[in-house]
Amino acid sequence: MTGTPPVRVLIVDDNAELRATMRSILNMLDHTVAGEAEDGAKAILLTQKLKPDIIVMDISMPGMDGITAARKIQAVQPTPVVLLTAMDTPDLVEQARDAGVVAYLVKPPEASELQRVITITLARSRESDELRRLNEELQRLNTELNRVNAELEKRNRQLQRALKTIKTLSGLVPICAWCGKKIQDDDGQWTSIETYIEKHSDAEFTHGICPECLAKFKRELRE
Repeated sequence: MTGTPPVRVLIVDDNAELRATMRSILNMLDHTVAGEAEDGAKAILLTQKLKPDIIVMDISMPGMDGITAARKIQAVQPTPVVLLTAMDTPDLVEQARDAGVVAYLVKPPEASELQRVITITLARSRESDELRRLNEELQRLNTELNRVNAELEKRNRQLQRALKTIKTLSGLVPICAWCGKKIQDDDGQWTSIETYIEKHSDAEFTHGICPECLAKFKRELRE
């Protein structure tokens, strides 16, 4: 089929004649037969080994039926499954859907019907893969957002703790105009500049002597 890449198909059926018929149809449709299995158990092993694009599988097989095999395949190596059946009942459709089967065909299928189902099945599979990818990306973004929010909350708590320890002096501070050494506190009491500043900030006072006072002190000693 010009312009359409070949699809790798795993054929699963216990009837060798039907497998040969399916092989001929797929070759005619320019698809590739990735492998063949005669029962569900072998289908699971080949699916894991060959990783086909799609599986066309009989529903009624000895040992493990197609629906059970389809369910197990979705658990170990999710792959689109088309079931082949001689029956078409609502109960079968429901069981197939619960097993992760995306389509089914009444056998023996016509080439045009098989191609239509393959096209639709792969399109649905691509949509599911994209939806799964988007969901995974959304989960990744949510995880990253939660991490950022947690970091912001941590930084905010640190900032709040820091703000509680910071004391600042602001506004008009009444200072004695006569001695210049006492300040009127918020409760109206006069206290030394040292005490006031220590109370309203994290500063601690130690004593020293400025150059002007030192020069004055030396002059007084000489006198």
